[in-house]
Amino acid sequence: MNHNKTRHDRHFDTGCDTGCGTGRRSALVLAFSALLAWAPLSLAGPIEQVLAMDQASLVVGPARQRLISRHASEPMIPASTMKLVTALAAIERWGLSHHFTTEVLVDGNQRLWIKGSGDPYLVAEELDLLVQALKARGLNRVRGLGLDDGLYASDLRVPGRSRSNNPYDAPLSALAVNFNTVNLSIGQAGIRSGEPQTPLTATGRRMGAGLAGGKHRVNLGTRASALSYFGEVLTAKLQQAGIQVEGDVLMGSVPASANRLHLHANSRTLEQVLRSMLEYSNNFVANNLFLLLGEQAGQTSFAQAQRHMEDWARRKFGWRDFRIEDGAGLSRGNRLSGEQMIELLGALADYRQLLPEQDNEPRVRAKTGTLSAVSCYAGFVERPQGWVPFSLMINQAAPYDLRRRLAQALADTPTLARPAR
Repeated sequence: MNHNKTRHDRHFDTGCDTGCGTGRRSALVLAFSALLAWAPLSLAGPIEQVLAMDQASLVVGPARQRLISRHASEPMIPASTMKLVTALAAIERWGLSHHFTTEVLVDGNQRLWIKGSGDPYLVAEELDLLVQALKARGLNRVRGLGLDDGLYASDLRVPGRSRSNNPYDAPLSALAVNFNTVNLSIGQAGIRSGEPQTPLTATGRRMGAGLAGGKHRVNLGTRASALSYFGEVLTAKLQQAGIQVEGDVLMGSVPASANRLHLHANSRTLEQVLRSMLEYSNNFVANNLFLLLGEQAGQTSFAQAQRHMEDWARRKFGWRDFRIEDGAGLSRGNRLSGEQMIELLGALADYRQLLPEQDNEPRVRAKTGTLSAVSCYAGFVERPQGWVPFSLMINQAAPYDLRRRLAQALADTPTLARPAR
């Protein structure tokens, strides 16, 4: 499965830290520091650029070994670094070896029912495994399909989601294939599936009809369209395996009299799911996990998940003055401080390997976060004393590569010391 890359992309120190010696040298340093304060940002080092910004927080090092602290307690928009919160909560709830499951049942009319349980990684390859298991159980004909998406509230609204057709804006559903996106290739031969493991269906043809030539990954737009597409792909997979499918596709609740035929356990562990979610900043995966964390009595909603996550953060960290509205960081209503992010990273220290490695820089493992006029970066940088947590939150316009240059500077600079501000 080709992962959907999102807009949340996976894309020092020049002052005197210790005693400088003579008064003349001190005067020169002070003059140079004053010049930096007034110089264009492009002429200053990345740390100086951040420290000169009004709406920027930079915190490096844990509380008792703080190396840099700038606006550390100010709540800010974390963008996609919010996925780190979701990742830690998921690890604590399920453990890294957990496999999400999907239940398959059959009713008295021989209709095959799929009960959605929010598996965020039920991609086309997983449907192949599911169908193979059904075939091995002797299934050779079904009289229609039934799709149960009732785990998620019927009025589900994703905070911060826009109406674009980009993969990062995919709708959420408890039953989904390929992150509720369609991969298409448009050329002289017409509309084709953009990946061999996923058949081209009626929905794919309809969505590809208005697209220009080339390759496209687009989201399915609505929850209803997502469920219809799931039914189309599953039907095609069953037929490819020699299982005859008769009748229609029904959306609704599994009949109480239906019997379980198979429980499909996803081949990927939670560790693999989280590693991929953080590397590709997959909003669909993050917000499905967020909703599952808030599940109660067989149903979940964003309101439930928000309450659960905020209660969890208060109990675990004692946080105040924060806000969690979604698990992916799409919402501009999310608020975390740099201090809080550093606390979170402290709890994630044993799972540092899950965070993406910065391109060509193995000494930085961190998650980016990007929204309009929001640029964030949080994770770990390797310094002489070991791996050190850092949090950068910029809530104003900033150079696109500033966060990566800053992380590089944190890794390169022998001595870091900045007074708290």
